[in-house]
Amino acid sequence: MKFLMFGAAAAAVLAAGVPALAQDKKPDAPVEVREPQVRTTRMSGTFGGQKMNYTATIGETILKAEDGTPKAAVVTTAYVREPRDPNRPVTFLFNGGPGSGSVWLQMGAFGPTRVVIPSDARDDGAPPYPVVQNPDSILDVTDLVFIDPPGTGFSHILGKTEPKEFYGVTADAKAVAEVIRRWLNDNGRWSSPKYLGGESYGTTRTAAVVNQLEASTYNDVGLNGLLLISTVLDFAAGADTPGNELSYITNLPSMAATALYHGKTQGPPTAQFVEEARQFAIGPYAAALLKGQKLPPEERASIRRQLARFTGLSETYLEQADLRVTPGRFYKELLRDRGLTVGRLDARYTGKDYDNAGEEPDNDPSFYGIDAGYTAAVNQWQRGALGFKTDREYQSIGGLGAQWDWRIGGRDANAYLNVTPYIGKAMRENSGLRVFVAQGWYDFATPFFAAEYALTRTGIPQDRVEYHYYDAGHMMYVRDQDRVKLSRDIRDFIRRR
Repeated sequence: MKFLMFGAAAAAVLAAGVPALAQDKKPDAPVEVREPQVRTTRMSGTFGGQKMNYTATIGETILKAEDGTPKAAVVTTAYVREPRDPNRPVTFLFNGGPGSGSVWLQMGAFGPTRVVIPSDARDDGAPPYPVVQNPDSILDVTDLVFIDPPGTGFSHILGKTEPKEFYGVTADAKAVAEVIRRWLNDNGRWSSPKYLGGESYGTTRTAAVVNQLEASTYNDVGLNGLLLISTVLDFAAGADTPGNELSYITNLPSMAATALYHGKTQGPPTAQFVEEARQFAIGPYAAALLKGQKLPPEERASIRRQLARFTGLSETYLEQADLRVTPGRFYKELLRDRGLTVGRLDARYTGKDYDNAGEEPDNDPSFYGIDAGYTAAVNQWQRGALGFKTDREYQSIGGLGAQWDWRIGGRDANAYLNVTPYIGKAMRENSGLRVFVAQGWYDFATPFFAAEYALTRTGIPQDRVEYHYYDAGHMMYVRDQDRVKLSRDIRDFIRRR
């Protein structure tokens, strides 16, 4: 029946001639108009010892389909020194997750204001959480643009857009790259030195975005530097999966630093003790793990003794764990005799579980110890001082991981994620691109030895990668001394371009 009806209709059109096509065509549905919200406030402050005027602009960038249909509203918060200089450095920053808003770097480290929480690994308690001027902001050496990708902060998908169009390593990177290009266009900043950086999954995003800016699509945005804060690039290096021996190797130096911090082992100062742990991990320990069940008894006993020295755990426990202690077990076991657990994001923090008999902690004390203060601060700042109007909740650490497309470069879902080659390619093709790596000794979410492992593989120009270490964990800037040091280190990195 459908074929017959189609044939009759076609005959009628042919008989009427070509003009009938135009007469019968229905008009296109009108494209939804979505006006972006933009709020600009003039402010002043003293940063890096320099008193200055600046504008704070929080606004939406509307990403559209080819037919003009709005697909996502991406909120950026830009701090630009006045009077404006088209040749001044500009730094684009975001956090990780995936699903985390830029609140952490913006309200904790680099923005012109920050939230005050305890510096000594105690929890942030109950409100109020003061928001104060941040003299450690790097606004004295670079303008700052904080980006909340779709699904983070106040940014969100519009209309009937499918989440898969933005929720994935490459899809997310394309969206962020478009926002950066749009900002450069709108602000006349193509001649500015440009820096790109993130924290945690934000470092993964940094590698994927630099691939979009320098190696894919238009290849038109040259960068001066990448800021990798609490780095995760090669996901196999930290995958706590049975049969993956690499994770035990890359986590061991972090365990050594933590055991030393809590007095569960004795040794030289942290940096020296960590170096001993590195050499043991990459040498005798790695060799023992690779031998598996063929490891000779004498060698096993030697490895067990050294492992006990570095981890602060008993040889009995290490033997029961077959010389392989996952981070989750370590958090629970290290201070079990004190009835305490240690944090994942920052192992300086301790918590108390429902009871002391469990295999792993109930929760991460280094996250619940700071999350309320940061969430309160970003809402107070962006809704209040900056005047952004929305009835949406700020997504500070939303969980998008289950919806995330982790595949890159046409690889299937069984291939592990490693974006380090993106950085290597960008560096080889841009002789002016340098990489700044910031790592905390007490970070198990993105262990420092895993970052070192990833960035010392083939294809990475080693003379343009620099490492900086801090006496805290994942968000090293929560410790006052480390916020000052991080600010100073990045300030020097930008000035040396």
